[in-house]
Amino acid sequence: MCVRREQEQEKKAERMGGLTSAVIAIAGLALGWITIEIACKPCLDKGREAIDRSLDPNYDPDIIDNDTSIRTPLNQQSPLPISTSDDADSDAATSTVKIV
Repeated sequence: MCVRREQEQEKKAERMGGLTSAVIAIAGLALGWITIEIACKPCLDKGREAIDRSLDPNYDPDIIDNDTSIRTPLNQQSPLPISTSDDADSDAATSTVKIV
């Protein structure tokens, strides 16, 4: 009778071991997902924003929206005043240079 009880307890422990392993694996996957979401939040937000915009039937790509930073160019061109040596005596003589 004692042997039978021990066998039943071993079977129960084996089933609980499998359940425990499954719970630990699911918890590990959930923590990994949360870690990736937190680490890559800016990139994921921009991607989700772009997907939402592309799926919006009212969105017109020809209209420039100043609120989104996705559409801003990487190389923003700003004119810089440069004085030439010929016009050194004139303070008003400046030319603009296009930075590429």
